[in-house]
Amino acid sequence: MTEFTNERLAFNFRRGTVPAQRIIDAALAADAQQTFATAPYAEPREWGYRGLLAFTAVLLLRPQDHVHALNSLHIAEVCALIGIGPMLLHRMTRRLPVFRMTPETLALMAFAGIIVATAPFSIWPGGVMEVFTDYLKIVIVFVLMLNTLTTPKRIEQLTWLILLACGYIAARAAFDYVRGVHMVEDGRVAGAVGGIFGNPNDLALNMVTFIPCALVVALTPRHGMLRRLTAGAIAVLMLATIVFTKSRGGALGLGAVIVALIFLGRRIRRGFAATAVAAVLVALPLLPSSFWARMETITNEQEDAANYTGSSEARRVVMEEGIRAFLAFPLTGVGAGQFKNYNPPDRKERWRETHDALIQVAAETGIFGLAVFAFLIVRGIVAAAQTRRLLATPRKPAETDPLQLVLPEDDRRALYAYTAGLTAGLVGWFVCALFASVAYNWTFYYLLALIVATRELARVRLAAAKALVRPAQTGAARRHSPFGRAAAGVA
Repeated sequence: MTEFTNERLAFNFRRGTVPAQRIIDAALAADAQQTFATAPYAEPREWGYRGLLAFTAVLLLRPQDHVHALNSLHIAEVCALIGIGPMLLHRMTRRLPVFRMTPETLALMAFAGIIVATAPFSIWPGGVMEVFTDYLKIVIVFVLMLNTLTTPKRIEQLTWLILLACGYIAARAAFDYVRGVHMVEDGRVAGAVGGIFGNPNDLALNMVTFIPCALVVALTPRHGMLRRLTAGAIAVLMLATIVFTKSRGGALGLGAVIVALIFLGRRIRRGFAATAVAAVLVALPLLPSSFWARMETITNEQEDAANYTGSSEARRVVMEEGIRAFLAFPLTGVGAGQFKNYNPPDRKERWRETHDALIQVAAETGIFGLAVFAFLIVRGIVAAAQTRRLLATPRKPAETDPLQLVLPEDDRRALYAYTAGLTAGLVGWFVCALFASVAYNWTFYYLLALIVATRELARVRLAAAKALVRPAQTGAARRHSPFGRAAAGVA
């Protein structure tokens, strides 16, 4: 029973408050549609969780870019199968529910279905199916994350792994910038590895997305001094990388992150917002003049054309072409991933992406794909707000807060802080995504899965806590009722 308590539910509760078996029974009764977080005799999730960690490390660090012999091994896919394969096989053989269908999971599956459904109408069905194969991996890993991130410790560990990987990539980028290596477009640093860090804009987008979590770890007292100092160093390296990429979308996204942290940081720690503002004021004078000169071209296409690459005008033109493609094929689009191959006679910027995630989805999958993708973004915002509301410490006395029975205050505050960081990261990602074709990239879906997994954890534990409180309240009501007092007298 000890193993069941620690692994199946992994509830953290204060010694002497509520017996472990009552928590288990309450969680099972409260969660009628059982998941890996609550299902009895579910397979221990260690294999799934370890597979998720391994997949995440390979996805971000991309060792195959340095050791080319690893390309043929498909180690990322192997790690994912190690995680989800035994998990699904075990549950199917025992006729247990595979996983809970959250609105976000259904939307991901619907988007994958739209990609397949529009493939026959695309300009290259084979290319669409390649995109679908990659997107199917996203769906699988998303499900794996929701069913293995069942404890605060695991959410923290996966987030920390992402931060360490981003810190390594940021350190490489800063070192490359100093040496003048991996430079493109007159002094912009690109990623030292491919994948989601392959070009300056995508590199900046990922740094913007996860820098709030680094700041949360650095500025909250839950962690030891070494981890906080490491997180602070990672945040500095991420900021330097955003500057060295000279990404205008990254700069705008960073500004949005700072504004979001100022509003959200008030509940994380007293003085968090003031610290963030002070850090920004200190950092601004240290930014190189070349960075500010490029930022001025955000609103000045003529200067960009005269002194830089003219990408501002090209981006505006390709966005307009993406909108025209959507209007030409409003129901089906030109096919997922195929806008760059869509070259009608009147197109000026040929063989280019839309440089806007929403226009990308609209042009490539039509109105239905756009609706589902927009729904996913909105659900991410809503899920983050729901999670913060569930985890917020009430202003009323502690005895009216049932969540304290199954979630210690330290874990609760940590999860709230991480959720605030993820919310700010989602805001930053969205702003950056308005200038990048990243609708099928992993970053958004990892962010969404972390937010949703935290919400589901809070929901399940709150339901268990209420199930524990309800019998006690019912018993107290019976004792105070006339019939209850009469029964007690007879006894």
